[in-house]
Amino acid sequence: MTNPGGPGFSGTSFAVTLADLWADGPITLNFDIVGFDPRGVGSSVPSIDCYDDEQREADAPLLSLTSGSEEWDSSRAADFVAGCAERTGGAEALSHLSTRDVARDMDVLREVLGDDQLTFAGASYGTRIGAVYADMYPERVRAMVLDGGIDPTADKRERRLQQFSGFQRAFEEMATFCSTQADCPLGDEPNKAVDRFQQIVRALDENPAPTTDGRELNTIKAIDGAMFSLYGEEVWPLVLEGLAAAEAGSGDELMFLRDAYQQRQAGTYSNALEANAAIDCMDEERSTPEEETSLKREVYEIAPFLDPGHEVATIDVCTAWPADPEPAVIESGAIEGLADTLVISVLGDPTTPHEGAVQLSETLGGSLLTVEGNQHGTLLETNECIVNAVENQLVHRGVPDPGTTCSLAPGT
Repeated sequence: MTNPGGPGFSGTSFAVTLADLWADGPITLNFDIVGFDPRGVGSSVPSIDCYDDEQREADAPLLSLTSGSEEWDSSRAADFVAGCAERTGGAEALSHLSTRDVARDMDVLREVLGDDQLTFAGASYGTRIGAVYADMYPERVRAMVLDGGIDPTADKRERRLQQFSGFQRAFEEMATFCSTQADCPLGDEPNKAVDRFQQIVRALDENPAPTTDGRELNTIKAIDGAMFSLYGEEVWPLVLEGLAAAEAGSGDELMFLRDAYQQRQAGTYSNALEANAAIDCMDEERSTPEEETSLKREVYEIAPFLDPGHEVATIDVCTAWPADPEPAVIESGAIEGLADTLVISVLGDPTTPHEGAVQLSETLGGSLLTVEGNQHGTLLETNECIVNAVENQLVHRGVPDPGTTCSLAPGT
């Protein structure tokens, strides 16, 4: 069984991708690759739907972990939740979307498939699903590969700060790369890159950059496009070109990157980000307005390139959700009775930082494979070192020797 992450990304399409990647190898020779769309996601019924395409085109606000730059008040939060309930099938449908619900569904699938134990490969948020399943049903786990691990012991505040510190590190790495290139839009002094970035994107609120299809690139859209590009260093040149173009008056380049993140195609949108918001509301503890505002300010302190430059005041939109959460947090300390598992972590992963994967490995009492590089996750890599480790765990339940590392550098 597999899951690509999100929360909100389709597991059925991910299974096809993995089956193609692993074709004629030991994994597909020994297993069927089974994907499923978790509750509310993709083709699941009911599917989470909070806005129509017209509202998305008009920049309806979404809870996402990208820029974090949207602020909420009680009226806006109530409208958001009401829209989710109306389009998804009522408050009851919104009340059963937690990761623990997904883990229960996975256990049903395992039994229906005729397996005494689960063999699972999960990426990003998929590692949270895997960890929660292992916590709930440790004796039913045969083998697990968890790629881009999320700290299972961290509460909402800790997870946010871990993640945004990772984005800040990735921004700084990109700025250093940029400083070695000709005509770097962030300048040739990396320690001043935050100021240059803010200078470019903040100016777009007063003077949006037009796109060829008639839309306008403003500050939030530009930040979303830039954030999407921090997921892997191979995309850095695109965001740098986009920043230069935006400063010169063209919004096409950064809007293209934002559309990729929003999963927009010709004015229509997938429900991935809406599902992301809804699932997080059922997975995370709620905050008071004071706590949420304080957290937002901490995010801007730890990731200053995102600082909007104005006073922050916001609420936790999930306080308007029609059900109490079922937090996905796991108590620290190794899970007893669990088979040896494999956690894979890239040292420069911007969205699931390495320290979270270390904690995940310790909580599972499993093994950790560290990968040198700057990107989010490795499960779709053809790197021989990584592929061998994945195959060894899934097929033979083997793990690499302690301290083993792989590298994403060309030629390795």
